[in-house]
Amino acid sequence: MAVSDDDRSVELDEDFSVLPDQTSDDTDRGWGEAPAPLVRRELSARDRDLLAERPPHWS
Repeated sequence: MAVSDDDRSVELDEDFSVLPDQTSDDTDRGWGEAPAPLVRRELSARDRDLLAERPPHWS
């Protein structure tokens, strides 16, 4: 005998989250405002090379 969907038991886990509590468009940054200032750190040589090589339209 096949079990119908109505007869199946569903166990809900309290920690299970389908969607995040806040999406990126629900933040100041999502609305075009500048992000909070980041802590400045020394760039590696590779980071400096990548920044130097980035196309002008990425500015």
